[in-house]
Amino acid sequence: MKKIKHAILSFLGLMLIWVMLTPPDMQEIVAGLIVSVLVVLLTLGMEPVLGDIRLTPKSLLYGVLYVLVFLRELLVSNLDVARRVIDPKLPIKPGIVKVRTKLQSRIGRTILANSITLTPGTLTTEIRGDYLYIHWIEIRHEDLEGATRDIVQKFEKYLEVIFG
Repeated sequence: MKKIKHAILSFLGLMLIWVMLTPPDMQEIVAGLIVSVLVVLLTLGMEPVLGDIRLTPKSLLYGVLYVLVFLRELLVSNLDVARRVIDPKLPIKPGIVKVRTKLQSRIGRTILANSITLTPGTLTTEIRGDYLYIHWIEIRHEDLEGATRDIVQKFEKYLEVIFG
């Protein structure tokens, strides 16, 4: 069942990207269908990572909310880093902190790690079990709970509903 779900989601995702990147022309759509089917067929033997996505109305709503939260965090962190560049007197206290995640699915953890890395000022350096090691431009909390609250929880509550 996971493989079928993975194949369908892969095909739909590939077609969506294809349609967004090409002009609306019947030949382009047919080419996109062929390429998408070929990619799905070639990847059928791989582990079905997209099979972990929950397809419920709640998870779809949380997916939209997650994108909005991510964009907000992206804007806030960009402004923070830009402010630090413009005013070098602002303190920085860089270092690596250990945070914990409740996410169980591999794709959920990967998306969490990438979301953290894509926001300026933080960089995921390693995932080990339930723990992520994050390079932080200004360590505000050296304890596990405080760092987890500041870095992980804003994303995790949405990803938990989407991926479990």
